[in-house]
Amino acid sequence: MNSLVSASEWGIPMTTWTDSLAESIGLDGYATDTLGIGGVLKARVADFRVEEISTPVHLENRGRFTVARIMLTNWETNRFCNTLAKALSIPRNRIFFAGTKDKRAVTQQLFVIDAPQAKVAAVEIPDVDIEVLGRTHQKIGFGNHRGNRFTIVIRGCANEDGTPMIVEDALKEVETIQKEMASKLGEDTFPNWIGPQRFGAGRPVTAEVGKHVIAGDWKQAALTYIAMPGESENADVSAFRKHVRDNGPTEEGLELAPKWLGFERKMVEHLLHRPEDYIGAFRKLPGNLQLMTVHALQSVVFNKSLHSRLAAHHPISSPVAGDFVGRIDEKGQLDAPSCVLVEPRTLPRIIRNCQLGRLAPTGPLPGSEIQTCEGLTGDIEKEIIQQMGLSDVSWEVEAIPRLSTRGTRRSLVTSFKEMSVDSVPIANDDSMGERWKAGPVENSRWHPDGACIRFRFTLSSGSYATTLLREFMRCPLHQL
Repeated sequence: MNSLVSASEWGIPMTTWTDSLAESIGLDGYATDTLGIGGVLKARVADFRVEEISTPVHLENRGRFTVARIMLTNWETNRFCNTLAKALSIPRNRIFFAGTKDKRAVTQQLFVIDAPQAKVAAVEIPDVDIEVLGRTHQKIGFGNHRGNRFTIVIRGCANEDGTPMIVEDALKEVETIQKEMASKLGEDTFPNWIGPQRFGAGRPVTAEVGKHVIAGDWKQAALTYIAMPGESENADVSAFRKHVRDNGPTEEGLELAPKWLGFERKMVEHLLHRPEDYIGAFRKLPGNLQLMTVHALQSVVFNKSLHSRLAAHHPISSPVAGDFVGRIDEKGQLDAPSCVLVEPRTLPRIIRNCQLGRLAPTGPLPGSEIQTCEGLTGDIEKEIIQQMGLSDVSWEVEAIPRLSTRGTRRSLVTSFKEMSVDSVPIANDDSMGERWKAGPVENSRWHPDGACIRFRFTLSSGSYATTLLREFMRCPLHQL
């Protein structure tokens, strides 16, 4: 149940709304003290479009791999790769891509596939458009991901009392927020929150699993992924997860699991054949999703540290003595190894370089070698780590060493580019999603007669469009 929280209780601009998801991932603060426009993201799939910006792939006629530009409509990246691998009769690990994308969206990105061109071109999967570009010897991965170009429509803009907001008022409020954010943080700059999709939309399961992974509790890691409940789940999904919580993995539970819960089904099937092999069950998750569980746990620490820094009236785009700051490279990425501690004597020079966009203050993504800041900022970071029960964690995962992490730092702010904002007509047809058709629920902030505002912008990799738009919407996370 969402609850109303007064910003005055905190003494800073905080969220008007909060819920269990926002609290669990630390995503409950804002950069500005403004009203916002409310609204809903992804009211229909076509409202959220993402075009990946990646480093060039060198094509060679004799290359081993096929390069394809693939457009996905309403496909989660990992599930698409599983389906593509099955269609090509190849292992899932022979498909390479630079970044995972939102499911309820239209996304376009490059894939490098260890299969013949003709075979890839012949694949037919619903809501998938495959354009074969050629061949290459070059694999791709997250290092090839430079950023994304977004076109996103916010539908149903509403005032704080839930009444519909007209176009003129919505556009004016967007302009106000953009100006105030620029005044407080710098031009085209916003807080570098880690978005809700990192944790599992509606079911923040990845960080919960990550806690068990780094503790070496593989039974709880596997069962948490399978059975942890989520908000507003379909009745069949809810029944399946409850059955597993009550009875453990059973044949009856497997029958209850919807076919599209592919990962959970594979994990239950494994445990039915090998009841005590919880590590094996966990390994049924794709490798990048296994790693995501640890990354998500680190991300909660970062978000909560950023939130606490705002609550302590600490600047986030300009450093204070005791901060770690790092260099921002030409791709807009933090060069984490370059991080240095800010001392009083170096503070003025470092502030100037932060203002120029060359350096940025950072927050923790903890690990076996990560350092916390000093002074008040260090106290904030240490307190968050202690509150989460991570003070004595080694971050070494003996059973699956590749999941071990040394930790790193993440910039507290990031930039957006090429932003343009306009309005589009109100739509209320068969293309709208079930959430829209059901109408606003209790503690929502949107109205079907409200303005529809379209944003276009680019972000560097690792930044989240949802957290940027959240600064303009000021609404519960379930509307993102």
